[in-house]
Amino acid sequence: MQRNAQNTEGMEKVAELIDEIGVGMLTWVDDAGALTSRPMMPLEMDEDGAIWFFIRSSTAHLDAEGRVNLAFAQPDRAAYVSVSGRAALVHDRDRIDRLWTALALPWFPEGKDDPLLTLLRVDVDDAEFWDASSSKMIRMARLAAAVAGGAQAAGGETGKVTNPKFPSAVV
Repeated sequence: MQRNAQNTEGMEKVAELIDEIGVGMLTWVDDAGALTSRPMMPLEMDEDGAIWFFIRSSTAHLDAEGRVNLAFAQPDRAAYVSVSGRAALVHDRDRIDRLWTALALPWFPEGKDDPLLTLLRVDVDDAEFWDASSSKMIRMARLAAAVAGGAQAAGGETGKVTNPKFPSAVV
């Protein structure tokens, strides 16, 4: 994922973890009120903290506009990110050209000129992260020590970040 200069240290940590994890699940509420999710590969986090994706401009994905959640998980290193924000379809040929990668060919076989290729921008309001990237053995030892001592386990670095560029909207 490409990254531009971030607003805060917290947003930089979120971008770093998303970059390391890769694919995330995009969840939105569909027209029937049901939660719907799709795996998505982030392309860029821009200077405002918006996350960009390639998406098909088909009716199945148009429901993704509005309030969304992005969840990224890498359980083997205990790294997790949850992002809430607002999504919008964006038709920007210059950005498509700049972000295009051959890795998108399986989904867009006509390349960056595929007529169904468009962009999904998620304006990040808030994000939470958990990063206990020490080895699994160290995490297990800390958990065992916490159980034996009746204390809470040390879980690594955690944080909640509010993006100053896109303040949370009351839903």
